[in-house]
Amino acid sequence: ALRDRMETIEIPGYSSEEKIHIAEKFLIPKQLKEQGIEKYNVKFTDEAISLIIEEYTREAGVRNLEREIANICKKIAREIVEGKRYPRNITTGKVRDFLGVSKIFPSEIEDKNKVGVATGLAYTPAGGDILLIESTYYRGSGELILTGKLGDVMQESAKAAISYIHSRAKAFGIADRLFSKSDIHVHVPAGAVPKDGPSAGVAITSSLVSAFTGIPVIRDVGMTGEITLRGRVLPIGGLKEKLLAAKRAGLKKVVLPEKNRKDLDEVPKGILKGLKLEFVENIDDVIKHTLERYPSKVCTPDDKGVKISDEELKIRQSQRFTPTIQ
Repeated sequence: ALRDRMETIEIPGYSSEEKIHIAEKFLIPKQLKEQGIEKYNVKFTDEAISLIIEEYTREAGVRNLEREIANICKKIAREIVEGKRYPRNITTGKVRDFLGVSKIFPSEIEDKNKVGVATGLAYTPAGGDILLIESTYYRGSGELILTGKLGDVMQESAKAAISYIHSRAKAFGIADRLFSKSDIHVHVPAGAVPKDGPSAGVAITSSLVSAFTGIPVIRDVGMTGEITLRGRVLPIGGLKEKLLAAKRAGLKKVVLPEKNRKDLDEVPKGILKGLKLEFVENIDDVIKHTLERYPSKVCTPDDKGVKISDEELKIRQSQRFTPTIQ
């Protein structure tokens, strides 16, 4: 009842560039003064600040960034008091000397295009991040296995993706019997971290289509969007944070729901620099952007009685193991 009487103001997370600017203009001068070393001409390079942001903090704001800067300044102050030589220019090497081994391991995309591995984008309390979604299948009885501590909504997204792909199996060149004679496994790494929300639907679908057809997903394409059973792509939230995560991870292209196009007005231009954005309304458009090529409208080698080209068969066999489904 109290919340209904209040106006909620959402404050998005800072970009890396914004954090560097805040550190240079406010946090570093503040800590130099508090530790009594502002007259000793200690400077932090942009690369050093960026290293602290990426490998020693994970947050939407700058509280932990200030804490790590304070730790460095305190250690410099101690060296000055003890009469030791102290560094006036704080580089990435000095950051590692003062703060030790990296506390955070930045999320990384795959080193090459792989079958069944798609790069999704997530919105977390610490800002944005990427999610590598892995899919595979093997001889079984049609069971869907979901691992990676997925919440109810994300599990439903996976089930919706399976149902949509099954309904479009012929168009994607997937044997219909695959769904009843195979177990399908979808996994999202970082298994100890809870994950939920509908926006992974597009990435799960791309991962599954790739696994079923043997066509690799393009490694530097990120994607986000909720899906429906009819293959429509619905809008998502946290666009700025997700684009920040995409840029930080080195993605070149991001596939977004068409209805999120209007939200770009709220995203700083600096974040968009170097990112190619593709807006889509349905899964067919998604597949055209996320896989190396659109699946052929033929049955896979699993489906007896239908011949595919020798070239297509060779490509599929070189990319994955195809179980025989009878």
